[in-house]
Amino acid sequence: MELKMVAFPLLLLLIPVNLVACRSWPKKGISYRSPSPPMAPSPPLYPGAGTYQTGSWNYAYATFYGDEGAAETMGGACGYGNLYQTGYGTATAALSTVLFNNGVGCGGCYEIKCVDTPNCYAGSPSIVVTATNLCPPNWNLPSDNGGWCNPPREHFDLSKPAFIQIAVWTAGIVPVAYRREPCNKSGGIHFNLQGNKWWLLVLITNVAGPGDISSVSIKGSNTGWMSMTHNWGASFQIFQCLEGQSLSFMITAATTTETVTAWEVAPPDWALGQTYSSENTQF
Repeated sequence: MELKMVAFPLLLLLIPVNLVACRSWPKKGISYRSPSPPMAPSPPLYPGAGTYQTGSWNYAYATFYGDEGAAETMGGACGYGNLYQTGYGTATAALSTVLFNNGVGCGGCYEIKCVDTPNCYAGSPSIVVTATNLCPPNWNLPSDNGGWCNPPREHFDLSKPAFIQIAVWTAGIVPVAYRREPCNKSGGIHFNLQGNKWWLLVLITNVAGPGDISSVSIKGSNTGWMSMTHNWGASFQIFQCLEGQSLSFMITAATTTETVTAWEVAPPDWALGQTYSSENTQF
């Protein structure tokens, strides 16, 4: 008997993988119904949650940049863009490196008044400003002569409209007393969505109370809670496709560690370039 070797073809099962589009929710033909919010985690709350208190007075120096129109203050390291459109106006300050704290200081509010110089206005009136920018160090100049924002100095580079409310602008630089102040905002927290299908970048503005943010988590209507990473300034990011899902956010303040949860801020048909509000959710 003659034996013959028979070769069988090797069959490969190819499973198509869609790397272009993520699966959206709800699926076609299934109506979306807003679910009841599940119980949020119970983070530790600041004893004065919702009623952030004024801090104690400290001392620093203040300069100004730009002119009365404050065009130079628009944009900035916190990423707030047009400060009129995002609600900050011209009552703003660029913080020295120590106060800026890699962007964690963005959104914090300070009461500032000129002290101990004839360049102060009578009665030392104060102004409340919001941190919107970084005053970078100048290593070519000494800290006490031009390098005002060099570490470890605490310094405020105010918009000119803010500076001229507390001191004569020709002084250039004045000693100031400052303290943290609760940020007063109307409405809820705002979330501006940028990025692309697989990278969601969220700029967070209009934060009341402490104003600053240390961490953010996001939840799609079809996912659990996921931690976002700090991108820059007041922007946080996640590399995840969340198309077709409503978006909820959990935000923790840097100063107080208080956490608030804004449920289903953005609807399932949210779009990049749009800003969504948490309505009544605030610090």
